[in-house]
Amino acid sequence: ITHRFIQLTVPQKTTTSQVSLHKPELKPSRKMTSPSTYDKLKMAAVDQGLFLIQDLLERLRRVESILAIVGLFYVGKTASAVTVRLLEGFRVHILSQFRWHDLTRYGEWAVVTGGTDGIGRQYARELAKRGLNIILISRNMDKLRATAQELEVDFRVRTHVIQADLSEGRHIYPEIGRQLEGKEIGILINNAGVMYDSPSLFLNVPEKKLVESVNINMMAVMMMTYLVLPQMVERKKGVIVNISSISSFYPLPLMAVYSASKVFVDWFSMALDYEYKSKGIIVQSLIPSYISTKLVRFSNFLSTPSLVVPDAQTFVRSSLQTIGVSKRTTGFWTHGIQYWMYEHTPQWAWNLSSWMMFKAIDNTPKPKSQ
Repeated sequence: ITHRFIQLTVPQKTTTSQVSLHKPELKPSRKMTSPSTYDKLKMAAVDQGLFLIQDLLERLRRVESILAIVGLFYVGKTASAVTVRLLEGFRVHILSQFRWHDLTRYGEWAVVTGGTDGIGRQYARELAKRGLNIILISRNMDKLRATAQELEVDFRVRTHVIQADLSEGRHIYPEIGRQLEGKEIGILINNAGVMYDSPSLFLNVPEKKLVESVNINMMAVMMMTYLVLPQMVERKKGVIVNISSISSFYPLPLMAVYSASKVFVDWFSMALDYEYKSKGIIVQSLIPSYISTKLVRFSNFLSTPSLVVPDAQTFVRSSLQTIGVSKRTTGFWTHGIQYWMYEHTPQWAWNLSSWMMFKAIDNTPKPKSQ
């Protein structure tokens, strides 16, 4: 009995054999099969794709950084350019209006071609107002005398009139030169110019008008400069103002000869200024937009003075102040804004808009059908 009690109360050591008997039976595992060639290729393709995507993303991050730098540079460059243009426009068109420029120091006389109407007449009045004697050149003697008398009465200056038809070509200039002899000419305003009677296709423009455009818009500028420049160089001072046009910026459909002639004036002026600036000569190229004068009487909108289409007096008062400030300018602040806009307009858009605008006001007679 004692032996049996001890067996029941004292823990018995478990043998290995006994433990093994109580282990749960393990079910045989499913046999692992090796992946097929297709599976291997698919896995490799996925891995390669992930690698390429990661590589592409990394490259894009680098490109993004480069583009950010380029964009920052472009924005900075554009902002700088706009700031410079604004400051230049403020200097030329605003600050210049508050300066006093003694134009009589260049010489006693000023020559104005086409000085009896429009811009030329206003130049004559403003120059006379500043104390210069005025030489007027135009084809109409009655208008010449009336304008000269007006200047003498209003401003107490001397005048001289030269009747000449600048459309007739080079044979008129020897006589003009003879009448200019002995006069100290300080300023030459090459203002005379002609435009088509209305916007027209080239072949619809009369031949006479085409020849006039060449002789007045180009030859007169060149020949008057040729007559006056020598004495300016001799005295080492003088001002030549050549009136071009903003239409010289791009070709102008339906005003082909006019816009081409204004390119000549603009480039001739810039080249001449470079040649003679060391001699004390100022050659200014004026490239205005539309001004309300009889040249644009074909359009009611352009003939009506406004902020964007100033009258001749407003334009001349502004542009005269830019002499000695800018060698190439529109002469008026709203025209400066228009020029900036044209600089950023594609040529095709310029041509299309010009064509549509001028076509709407083309008043040339259409040939009758046979």
